[in-house]
Amino acid sequence: MGDFDNKEREEVFSKKVRAGKRTYFFDVKATRSNDYYVTITESKKRFEDGVFIKHKIFLYKEDFEKFAEGLNDVVEYIKANQEVVEKRYEPGYDNGALTAEEDGDSKDEFSF
Repeated sequence: MGDFDNKEREEVFSKKVRAGKRTYFFDVKATRSNDYYVTITESKKRFEDGVFIKHKIFLYKEDFEKFAEGLNDVVEYIKANQEVVEKRYEPGYDNGALTAEEDGDSKDEFSF
């Protein structure tokens, strides 16, 4: 089969999140031994030539709690020190975005 490990990994579940000029992909994949892991990909169009640049990180299940804890800590730090207005991006709408509170989604913590 060759060494196309990533290409051959089956996507078990996928969530696409559009956020302004960036799109985030959260993909659950399975290893050969059917162990699940997450890839988080940021995709952004490069201004100069319109090419999409992608950055990817791999998150393994044994690291979920530590990752979520670290992410939550830094997000809470920023919220405590600066105003954060979360925008809700809807296809075709650029203005009138709702904050998390206005949208009824006020969950601050990440949990696995």
